[in-house]
Amino acid sequence: MIKKFWQKGKKQKRIIVLIGIVLVGLLFFLRDDYQPALLFLRKYIFILLLSAGFLWFTLSKFRNAIGAGRRVLILTGIVAFFASLWFAGFKLNLYQYMQTYNVYKNLNLIALDELPLTQNERIQPFNNIVTMAYESIGETQEVSLPQLVRLDSTNQWTMAVQPAKEYTWQRMNDNTEELFTVESTSPFPRFSNENRIPVTFSIGESLAFSRNTYNAVVQRFNLFQLFTMEPSDVFYMKNDDGKWVQVVNLIKWKGFFFPYPTYGGVMVIDAGVHDLNDYVERVTIGKGTYIPQSEIKNHPYLKGQNTLAEKISRIQAQSLQFLGGFTDPLPWNMKTAVKIPELPQDQNQQPYVTDFNFEGMKVDASNGLHHWFGLEPIGDERTSLAFSVLIPADGTNKLYYYDHAKKKEGLAGVSAMPLKVVESRKEYDWSANRPVEFRPFIKELAGKKRLFVLGTIAAIRDTNSKQFDGAATPDLALVDAEYRDVIWIDAKHPSQWTSTILHQLGETWKASEGITDAELYPDKTDDLDMKPTQVLDSVLIDTTATPVPEIPKDTLNLEE
Repeated sequence: MIKKFWQKGKKQKRIIVLIGIVLVGLLFFLRDDYQPALLFLRKYIFILLLSAGFLWFTLSKFRNAIGAGRRVLILTGIVAFFASLWFAGFKLNLYQYMQTYNVYKNLNLIALDELPLTQNERIQPFNNIVTMAYESIGETQEVSLPQLVRLDSTNQWTMAVQPAKEYTWQRMNDNTEELFTVESTSPFPRFSNENRIPVTFSIGESLAFSRNTYNAVVQRFNLFQLFTMEPSDVFYMKNDDGKWVQVVNLIKWKGFFFPYPTYGGVMVIDAGVHDLNDYVERVTIGKGTYIPQSEIKNHPYLKGQNTLAEKISRIQAQSLQFLGGFTDPLPWNMKTAVKIPELPQDQNQQPYVTDFNFEGMKVDASNGLHHWFGLEPIGDERTSLAFSVLIPADGTNKLYYYDHAKKKEGLAGVSAMPLKVVESRKEYDWSANRPVEFRPFIKELAGKKRLFVLGTIAAIRDTNSKQFDGAATPDLALVDAEYRDVIWIDAKHPSQWTSTILHQLGETWKASEGITDAELYPDKTDDLDMKPTQVLDSVLIDTTATPVPEIPKDTLNLEE
């Protein structure tokens, strides 16, 4: 039809050429809009090709079939095939099963003989930070999701103050002109003065059209990356020159049979104002500098940083269900099958970004931020801690795991913790408060490394609310994963946490494990509380001693 229209004359040729130019322009300038469709093709390429091949074969048989009965049989087979494909692949999650197995086969697994210690424990949970940030902004503003990053040798929550999504005009015209940065180790983070950083980004998560972070990053992709890459989370941090940048982590899809997500590096967007040059660059070639995973090590500010997408770390942690073999997660096996526990009343689920210290351990690992998972057996009634999983937050291709079940440690898992905290303080109004975000707290006490789980008590506004009310000085609870005892600690005095633990559990450990006072209190052997108390007996007092003579009053020059 197009050929006949072309041959009619010059006018028709000009129309076809003009339409072609318009279509090519739309494909070039609107690639951020149709890129999700290209990703869909990439993610399900095997299933789509299998379905297309089966459909082509059966339809050819259908056309050549003689008789209505044979054709009805072929049509029935087509319907049965696609119904079975949907039921087995997506209803029974077999597609995800194979995808997770591909992740497991390509993991660099490293088994740990002991757990590393934790350091720089964060006090406030994620949702409290969000609530307190919204208490510090205006009507037409909103904050991006807080991210825990390393900043100037400390761990801090960073987030952008940006135009609210409800106000379209501001999203099209305003910039992101301010960042919040608060220390994660502070029990009372402030969102004022030096914690409000004036910096301008013309690209933002809530901004509209080409100024949106997702759109700008996708526009930067080349043709191959349009089929394999997708932007995920946005982080705000300082680069090696001390300048604020916006770092977007990327998910890269690999494999032909059941493609799976992997860390694809980052796209770094520099600060800058919205002007004509910025606009032209955005709509043509996008914004950002692509740094692949292999080059992360060449940028010190990205090494040991938190830039890994949780979507990737979750599927990597879940893939440990295949430690017992390909068929172990199936219903009739499940000897080592595990799950990532979900706490319905906790809005922020695992992983929890935690700072670990590997010093003194015989393992090639770097100190710093990791995604931590506490995996549990697959059944709902089993709440023991099966594995501790540590995934480097900077995307390093390693996964460290400690097998608690194999060592028969009998530790309680994360999903068992809320009720233990509730039971320990019956005077609380637990309809208005919730223990949330049970993250690891590992310290060397009484001669060995001990695993505790640190939870924060967060208030909720009402029973139907999804918003937590962040307290400046929250209550903190430590749960001994082995002894199941709850220790309430003071958020304002982290230096006293160890002594609080020893005061409450020291005698229990001595009786249960047969440890000595020297092992229990290695730094307090000379303290007074370690010395035997002298017993005084009244019969030993010498009552026959000569009394001290009384001094005359007149010698003291006292008035009568």
